Formats: sequence, structure tokens, C-alpha cells
Amino acid sequence: MSAPLEVDPAASSAQPEALLAGAGKIEGRSLWQISWMRLKRDKIAIAGGIFVLFLIVVGIFAPLICKLVGVTPNDFHQDLVDPSLQIPIGKLGGISASHPFGVEPVNGRDIFARILYGARISLLIAFLATLLSVVIGVVLGITAGYFGGWVDTLISRLMDIFLAFPLVLFALALVGVVPDSILGLKGDALRVALIVFIIGFFSWPYIGRIIRGQTLSLREREFVDAARSLGARRPYILFTELLPNLIAPILVYATLLIPTNVLFEAGLSYLGVGVRPPTASWGDMLSNAANWYQVDPMYMVPPGLAIFLTVLAFNLFGDGLRDALDPRSR
Repeated sequence: MSAPLEVDPAASSAQPEALLAGAGKIEGRSLWQISWMRLKRDKIAIAGGIFVLFLIVVGIFAPLICKLVGVTPNDFHQDLVDPSLQIPIGKLGGISASHPFGVEPVNGRDIFARILYGARISLLIAFLATLLSVVIGVVLGITAGYFGGWVDTLISRLMDIFLAFPLVLFALALVGVVPDSILGLKGDALRVALIVFIIGFFSWPYIGRIIRGQTLSLREREFVDAARSLGARRPYILFTELLPNLIAPILVYATLLIPTNVLFEAGLSYLGVGVRPPTASWGDMLSNAANWYQVDPMYMVPPGLAIFLTVLAFNLFGDGLRDALDPRSR
């Protein structure tokens, strides 16, 4: 038989705070801090996020950058174009120290400046259209998921109708019948507003379905039952209890929806229903380059590469953000 252990009465009566006194201050981490730690470990996602920030800065300060480089987006340089062939003089589309990306055929406009100004149009339309679709989708999705019944059925059928809508054909038809001025908007402002409306208003069902599914799960949770038992009204439950718990999927889907909108805007500009020339647009530059790819293939590279890198960066950042906010999705 082993001897009993001797226990120091002073040690047994010590308070837990005294035992942890030497451990220092212990701080808990919030879910957002944990998600940020996960995101920082994803180097590819961080690289995509840095490139996204770079694009935003480039778009905002495009006039200043062009001024520092000494280029303009709409000035013609006929002396840099072969008068007989109408293609840039020199190799690789006329690339030089004065024109880093070369010049356009026929008119000799600087491609570098037009790429920078095109970033402003593409990102502005993509962000505004995403914001519009997120607002509509979140409001209708959370309403359908929480109320259920005939409200859910009505909104769900509305989602099905919008998803079946021929969006490209509608955009082509709408741009053709819209007058030159509406509500004081005209020119590029009217075209941007019209494209934002078309993309944002008809893209909300995608995020609406996601928010509806998440709300169906959250409305049965204990904190919602507790809010009901305390007499909370429905708007309070929707926007104070449920909405904060939907921020993660909203952020993730928004970052993945932006590159889709960038492509859609480029597609509309390629078809000739985007912003009007001479305003620079990546899709319009690709449309013009399609007529010159046999004699000046470098004309297609800058706008095509800009669209490719932008979409890739947003997708990489969105995938990393999704993994950081919801590790179970891996």
C-alpha cells in the first residue's frame, strides 16, 4: 500500500487568481481577430488583396500618375503611326520610354494612360453594381428566410424570374432606347448609372439565395428565441440580431461578385453598349484591338492582361477571405 500524498494546506487554499499571477494578462481573441490571423497566413490571398488595393489606388490617382509619366488618354499622336499601314511605328506596338504600353493604331493614343483611366470605369461600375445587388439581395434574402410562408414563396419565385432573365439582351435593348438625358444625368454619367442599374438590379438573386439559406438556419438559434421572449420586434431581430451574423457571407460573396461584374462591364463595352468613346474602357479597347490583332497583336495584351489580373486578384482574395471566415468550407 502506497503512502498517502502530503498536501500543503496553504497551497490547497490558494485562490486561482494567485496561481495565475505569474502568467501575466490573458486576452481573448474575437472571431474577427482569429479570421485575420488565418488570412495573414494565406500568402496568395494577401497578394491578391494587395493587388486589389493597388488597382484602387491607381484608379483614384490615374490623372496624377498620367501627369507624372507625361501621357494623356485622349490626345492623338499621328507622328507615332505609320501613315500607310495605320499601325504604330516601332516594335511591340510602339513601346518606348514615353509610352510604356505603346500607342493605339490609327490615332496613336497612349495605351498606358487609357488602361489607368479604364481601371476607374471598370472598378467604379463593379463596386457600385455589387453594392446595389448586395443591398437588395440582403434585404430580400433575410426577409424571405425569417418570415417564411407566403413571403418566402413570393420572394423565391421572384428570384427565379430574375435568374431566368436574359440580362445581356436586356442591356442591349435598354441602352438603345434610353434617351440622352434622364434626371439630369447625361453622357458618361448616364451610361455608368445605367450599367450599374442593369448589373446590380438583376444580380441580387445570387446573394439573396445565400442570405435566405443562412437566415433559415439562424432564425432557429437560441439568441433569436431569447430576443423574441424579451419582446423584441421583428425589425430589431432582423437587423440587430441576424444581420451581424451574416456579415461574413456577405463580405465573402461581395468580393467574389466584384470580378464577375468587372467581366460583365467589359463584355458590355466590348459589345458597344458601355461607356461612349473617347472615354477609356478595357472592354472597348479589346473590341477595337480585335480588328488589329493580325498586324498589331500587342494592342490586345494590355487591356486583356488588365482584366485577367483584376479578376484573378479578386478571386484569390475572395477565396482566402472565405477560408479565413469559415474554415469548414475548405
